[in-house]
Amino acid sequence: MTLKRFTLNTASKEGLYPITEQVREAVGQSQAHSGLAVVFCPHTTAGITINENADPAVGRDLLKGLGVAFPDQRSFEHLEGNSAAHLKALAVGSEVNVIIENGSLLLGVWQGIYFGEFDGPRSRTFFVKVMKD
Repeated sequence: MTLKRFTLNTASKEGLYPITEQVREAVGQSQAHSGLAVVFCPHTTAGITINENADPAVGRDLLKGLGVAFPDQRSFEHLEGNSAAHLKALAVGSEVNVIIENGSLLLGVWQGIYFGEFDGPRSRTFFVKVMKD
């Protein structure tokens, strides 16, 4: 098993940042022919997801939808004022698992792995743990 740590500097309050290549890099360095890649985000106002990577409008629409589903509300009590970001992170999730087969990530044609920022800009970290069969 190998563990790789990545740092990502997010540029805006919210965004979906493609990290598929970093995950592929971790898989390649592990020399795993078959196994599982776990991609994990250790933050409570950010997340990891798999979604379409062909049309950038999809990512913008996802962020708009999350904003509608989880808007900032004056009634929130959290002193930092970022409860909506916590809710978005909760909905997106903190990790994804991707099967490794023949040394490659088993992603669909239109799929990519994304780091979701909901309370930026910040310096963020994510981890990739590769487990070989």
